[in-house]
Amino acid sequence: MKNRKIGQKISWVIAIFCYCLSAVAAAYAVYWNIEYDTQHPIFASLIASVIFLIGCGIVLHVIANTNLPNLKPGSD
Repeated sequence: MKNRKIGQKISWVIAIFCYCLSAVAAAYAVYWNIEYDTQHPIFASLIASVIFLIGCGIVLHVIANTNLPNLKPGSD
C-alpha cells in the first residue's frame, strides 16, 4: 500500500463512489431501454451520466495513485 496523504485517500473514496454510481446509472439505462424507448431524453441523460461519472472516477483515481512530492518550504 502506498503512503497516501489525506487528500489522496479522499479522492480514492470518491473515485470508487463515482464508479459505483456509474454502474447504477448504466443498470437503470438498460432498464429504461427495455421498458421504454431510447428516444426519450431520460435515456440520453443516463448515458451522459455514465460517461461523466466514469471520467470523474478515472481522474480522481489517477490523483489518488500519483506520487506527490512534499512542497512545504524548508522540508527536505
